[in-house]
Amino acid sequence: MSAKPSIFKRILSVLWKGLNGTRKVVLNLFFFGFLAFVVIALSSNDLPVVEDGSALVLDLSGAIVEQKRQVDPIEAAMKSGNGNDSDAEILLSDLIHAIDNAAADTRISSIIIDVGQLKWTEISKLQSIGDALTRFKTSGKPIIANGNWYGQSQYFLASFADSIYLNPQGGVEIDGLSRYRQYYKSALDKLKVKAHVFRVGTFKSAVEPFLRDDMSDSAKEANSELLGDIWSSYQLTVASNRDISASDLVMSADRYITELDKAKGRSADMAINLGWVDKLASAEQFRLDMIDQVGKASEGNQYKQISYYDYQSLIQELPPLIVQDTVGIIVAKGNILNGQQAPGQIGGESTSALLRKARFDDKVKAVVLRVDSPGGSAFASEQIRQEVLALKTAGKPVVVSMGSYAASGGYWISASADYIFATPTTLTGSIGIFGMVTTFEDSLASLGVYTDGVATSDWAAFSVTKGITPELKQIIQRHIERGYHDFISLVANERDMTLEQVDNIAQGRVWSGKKALTLGLVDELGDIDQAVSKAAELAKLDKFDSHIIEQELTPQEKFIQEMFASVSTYLPQTSQQHSVMDKFISQFNQFADEFSAFDDPNGVYLYCDACNY
Repeated sequence: MSAKPSIFKRILSVLWKGLNGTRKVVLNLFFFGFLAFVVIALSSNDLPVVEDGSALVLDLSGAIVEQKRQVDPIEAAMKSGNGNDSDAEILLSDLIHAIDNAAADTRISSIIIDVGQLKWTEISKLQSIGDALTRFKTSGKPIIANGNWYGQSQYFLASFADSIYLNPQGGVEIDGLSRYRQYYKSALDKLKVKAHVFRVGTFKSAVEPFLRDDMSDSAKEANSELLGDIWSSYQLTVASNRDISASDLVMSADRYITELDKAKGRSADMAINLGWVDKLASAEQFRLDMIDQVGKASEGNQYKQISYYDYQSLIQELPPLIVQDTVGIIVAKGNILNGQQAPGQIGGESTSALLRKARFDDKVKAVVLRVDSPGGSAFASEQIRQEVLALKTAGKPVVVSMGSYAASGGYWISASADYIFATPTTLTGSIGIFGMVTTFEDSLASLGVYTDGVATSDWAAFSVTKGITPELKQIIQRHIERGYHDFISLVANERDMTLEQVDNIAQGRVWSGKKALTLGLVDELGDIDQAVSKAAELAKLDKFDSHIIEQELTPQEKFIQEMFASVSTYLPQTSQQHSVMDKFISQFNQFADEFSAFDDPNGVYLYCDACNY
């Protein structure tokens, strides 16, 4: 007969059973409670209602993108109920579709632009939205902008409105464009770290921070011309929209002080005096004005309105019942990396698979490749370009539509297309190549750490802790030079130019889309709609559909996505506050993640560092 357990063990056993039982009860309550919440949300038939005469409120939060990155649906649902999230992403095509749909929607009387939570967005994307707003105006419906404060991106969109409201305590901040970065040469010298850089291209400045403590004259020249070109487009558009002088947007310090003194130090009054805005109004005054203009809502105290996010959920297009000849649209957005990549990045394997899918689909007669990329891996870029060639060989025209960026590797995957569109402010070119190896032999030696041993060849002997031989440097440089020759040869062959002509406009220099047209790097200025029409024309299609070819979700992923899309409507909205340090850490992490992800098997990159300004 076994001995009876000690009193101590029995006490522990009782405690454990109690804790374990409590744990199961809490988990079951949470699980079944959450399950009931999901069932109620999914079974609810409550949909947003658009009252006749409603204003469509473009309450935009976060960043506007060509393709959304893949996110955890549970995390997305928990973070925000209706998109009031400064870290959210808004699909450019969805936003344009909503504006175009509202123009023909008899229930919509006007558009109200409220972009207080909109992040910095590239001018090319803002211009595409502005073009849609201009089309909306032809319906005879007004556009009103309202804000407590307008930054540069927010004001560009607001300038397309018929009237702009500003809070009396607010202001308009228009600073222009700049290009600054940190340089590390002295720091690397102090740490005794050696950066071995291999590049071709006078203007390929991605590696300058490792070689210098300041920006080179050639980089300053190129950046100044590029920023001047982009800023000119901004000024001319806003000045034309507001019927003011372009010189009134960014003033000298002396004139700014003079204008501020005229307004007795009030930024909002200065904005009125300069014609930047039309009316100063508090939130309450704006509410009353809109009630007068569009009418009071049937419930509550607000004017008749529907938010962009609710409206978007109502107008989502269903796939056609009868599929006819199609122009397939493939989005190549983000850095070009190797292998399989989630949406929001370009993968050598995953993007190639989408191009193959279009090639083997008999209904797809032509393809528009929407490129929004500063480049990345040279190997992955060539993988994708080979699939573009395979599409052309199969008799399916390929038209490239450049978004904000199509530079370096982004231009490589574009060059072989039958036709290339860019927007005036697209950043493209950056035809150059570089490689870099960082070694730490001197750093380790200063700590008394050395590397020694034997190897069967110089290749096997190479180590970042041991240094790099002059012979190996020469070999790597030869490969880089060959890569540059391949790049300019590719461009010369595809764009019907000589090597000398390409070399003169290459050297890693970045050009605006407007300048690229005059240089022969692109065929026409236009956006994705023109690209789709051109693709249909090249394929000789009279009637056609267009649809996006994208990575397919598994049935489980689709279920989770749809389930949490429904549930998120019932969750409370969140408001996130970001300190200056949070923003700095976020920027640093983004920089670190970007470069740590680069994975070219040969260590050779086609990347445009000047595409961030």
